[in-house]
Amino acid sequence: MAAGVVELTADRFDAEVLQSDKPVLVDFWAPWCGPCRMIAPIVEEIAQEYADRLKVTKLNVDDHGAIAGRYGVMSIPTLIVFKGGEPVVRIVGFRPKEELEQEIRKAIG
Repeated sequence: MAAGVVELTADRFDAEVLQSDKPVLVDFWAPWCGPCRMIAPIVEEIAQEYADRLKVTKLNVDDHGAIAGRYGVMSIPTLIVFKGGEPVVRIVGFRPKEELEQEIRKAIG
């Protein structure tokens, strides 16, 4: 995994995401999901390019389904940007990098 992308676990989710002092992008994914594998390199690029303004994380929904359920994740990939502990942007399904960046910039200002 590229530097800058944090693999989340249930016990670290609140500290890494909800209590973060900067906005956090959470990529809800699973290893068997084709579109998740397609979007992964884009998420890694965003992690590197926005490192000063955005924390980028991944959460395996197979391993941590309760957290996915808490945020109503019904299909993957789902990307949610959290700001101040609250979800502010939700992107469902594969999207081109330009579209992801547009949504992320709206959320992080």
